[in-house]
Amino acid sequence: MRPYLEAVIGAESVEALWDLHVKEMAKYGFDRLIYGQTHFRSANSLGDVQDMLLLTNHGEDYMSRFIDEGLFHHAPMVRWALENDGACSWRWMEEQLQSGGFTASERKVVEFNQAMNVRAGYSISFRSISFRAKAAIALTAKPGMSQDEVEAVWEEHGRDLTLMNNVMHLKVMNLPYAGNRRPLTKRQKEALEWVGDGKTMQDIAQIMGLTPATIEKHLRLAREVLDVETTAQAVLKASFQNQIFVVEG
Repeated sequence: MRPYLEAVIGAESVEALWDLHVKEMAKYGFDRLIYGQTHFRSANSLGDVQDMLLLTNHGEDYMSRFIDEGLFHHAPMVRWALENDGACSWRWMEEQLQSGGFTASERKVVEFNQAMNVRAGYSISFRSISFRAKAAIALTAKPGMSQDEVEAVWEEHGRDLTLMNNVMHLKVMNLPYAGNRRPLTKRQKEALEWVGDGKTMQDIAQIMGLTPATIEKHLRLAREVLDVETTAQAVLKASFQNQIFVVEG
């Protein structure tokens, strides 16, 4: 495991990290993954999908329905992940189906997954200290692999797999990303950073060598990129996405 962990620590982008993790999980029979992270969870919502970090190597035919058509809102393992921390066998879904523990919408998602060869696997829900934040990963076993075979893999390697996925998650939390939106420009980032430091518009204009009107333009464009109404919200969201106060390159 040491080479993998060293490579994770050294990863400089979310894309490079994800490619590394996908290849490592495939060695254990998990050939399709979905990782999701949000900082904008509320009592009744996971927030705007555009603000989530979603990483996957599932095909477009699967993701277009699961995400774009909103099936994930009714996915049993998503509900489990929101209510729990740790690792959960998909055997839990089989037991719930047999006992009638799922709603009609949840059964529909299970049927869709089965039709798409998403039948066996494990999910890991990562612990967060904020009620607004949640992240989890679904590890789907390769087609033809039964849940019994997955359980055998987990019996032997479960602790290592849980550790590797947690380290991957913690690394993701420290890498810049723009969600599903375009990234901020260098000027927009700089202006937001000075706002975060408590500087006034006049202060920022003097520091950046620009006029107050130009600074306001950069802040307005930053709010539009981040899809927020106030500059305070922009600073918060950009900070969550590691777009500001980060070391370049």
